[in-house]
Amino acid sequence: MSPVLAGVLQLLALVVALGLAYRPLGDYMAGVYSSKKHLRVEKWIYKAIGANPNTEMRWPAYLRGVLAFSAVSVLFLYLLQRLQGSLPGSLGFVSIDPDQAFNTAASFVANTNWQSYYGEQAMGHVVQTGGLAVQNFVSAAVGIAVAVALVRGFARSRTGELGNFWSDLVRGTLRILLPISVIGAVLLVACGAIQNFSGIHEVGQFMGGSQQWNGGAVASQEAIKELGTNGGGYFNANASHPFENPNGLSNLLEIFLILVIPFALTRTFGRMVGSLKQGYAILATMGFIWLGFTALMMWTEFAHHGPAFDIAGGAMEGKETRFGIGGSSIFAVATTLTSTGAVNSFHSSFTGFGGGITMLGMQLGEIAPGGTGSGLYGMLIMAIIAVFIAGLMVGRTPEYLGKKIGTREIKFAACYILITPALVLCFTAAAMALPTPPHSMTNTGAHGFSEILYAYTSGANNNGSAFAGLNADTQWFNTTIGLAMLLGRFLPMVFVLALAGSLAEQKPVPATVGTLGTHKPLFSGLLVGTILIIAGLTYFPALALGPLAEGLAS
Repeated sequence: MSPVLAGVLQLLALVVALGLAYRPLGDYMAGVYSSKKHLRVEKWIYKAIGANPNTEMRWPAYLRGVLAFSAVSVLFLYLLQRLQGSLPGSLGFVSIDPDQAFNTAASFVANTNWQSYYGEQAMGHVVQTGGLAVQNFVSAAVGIAVAVALVRGFARSRTGELGNFWSDLVRGTLRILLPISVIGAVLLVACGAIQNFSGIHEVGQFMGGSQQWNGGAVASQEAIKELGTNGGGYFNANASHPFENPNGLSNLLEIFLILVIPFALTRTFGRMVGSLKQGYAILATMGFIWLGFTALMMWTEFAHHGPAFDIAGGAMEGKETRFGIGGSSIFAVATTLTSTGAVNSFHSSFTGFGGGITMLGMQLGEIAPGGTGSGLYGMLIMAIIAVFIAGLMVGRTPEYLGKKIGTREIKFAACYILITPALVLCFTAAAMALPTPPHSMTNTGAHGFSEILYAYTSGANNNGSAFAGLNADTQWFNTTIGLAMLLGRFLPMVFVLALAGSLAEQKPVPATVGTLGTHKPLFSGLLVGTILIIAGLTYFPALALGPLAEGLAS
């Protein structure tokens, strides 16, 4: 079987699996967030934290819940790392330095999982399982909760109430993320991923020295890292490490876990707003971009440019032979078009255009299908921008799902789409202008610039993957990327929830013959164009200095 055919068959199998899971999972999640009943274990949690799950919240109260919970999470994870040297089960590792502890705490709470450390050489079992793995669950649940709050803003009228954050957080964790991740972990163990709490041990003698590995609860953390679109690996090699991702079957399973909730949330959206066609329109937009990026990535990486490429069947540098170009390309696109950041290959070793595709996927806003929750609310923001543009073209007040998109709503949407690019470009410019940060680059020229541009793109967009080659474990990068992750995560949420509150207060507007049909293919095409134009106009100059320049020169 040719490598190209193998890659296409993997993609087809993935599409079929996602299609089979789409309806039942989407309907189930809609039921979870619409139910008035509370499980017994949920009632215990509400009592322990002093929350009343039946109290409806307006957007300021909902936002306070998000920020308060996240702030406590950052503090807890920071202290856990700083105290690691005094905790049992730490495998003899010392406490994490302050700047790196801040960076890691910000990273995992912001659902970014950027790692400027070697996991197997820095983090013991307590920090990995009691700190990082816990944040993999709850940070993903926070993202879904904010998305559901925005959906309620479209679904409700003449009220500013968006639900209860604490109820949404607990339900998302216990009813959705936990059971699916348990199944995923069992399947990964069956594929060969490890799951233990063993200590450090030697695995053999190599070139006169010994090699050491430590075990860990890898399969369980791998499952939720992919399912919650987190991405932080137990080992520095991440999902290219055989303990995390042993073979082609586990690779396909992990890609499925990355994509299944973000895609299924479009069904949840359609169910909750009372129009499945609206969900299908958003799904079509996400699917078109994802398949387009995947096809383009596979084409660039399979293209032959000389004898070495001909022998290998494509650009195999930086890729694991057990996954091949097809499995690596599909994984790379899935992880950068979502907020996952897990990697099974060396993105820095992709072709110039291939590296640019991974970067552009994040710069779109990671909305095709995006992260757990963040992909849906990001796409809905883009839908609002698209109907606003359509309204300007025909000279009428734009409407979306029966809600008028007025001055207030478009200001919230505009602020949302401006925050992340401002963080990426300003921090990149500062790093390139100052004398010290460029010393962390392994390469010079266009590729070296791409290393820094990718780092801030990954951090501000809450992705977490690394282009590699950049030494990010410095005070400058730990601090600035940490700030980019926090600001890139929580400032957009402010405008999402403010927009949700504004929409919920409106009374529905009846559809007329002049109303734009937002459930039709025409609107999906307009939405795709809007996304590409906004990202292109914003990032093209920076991309031209990095991956485009490198690709054209090769």
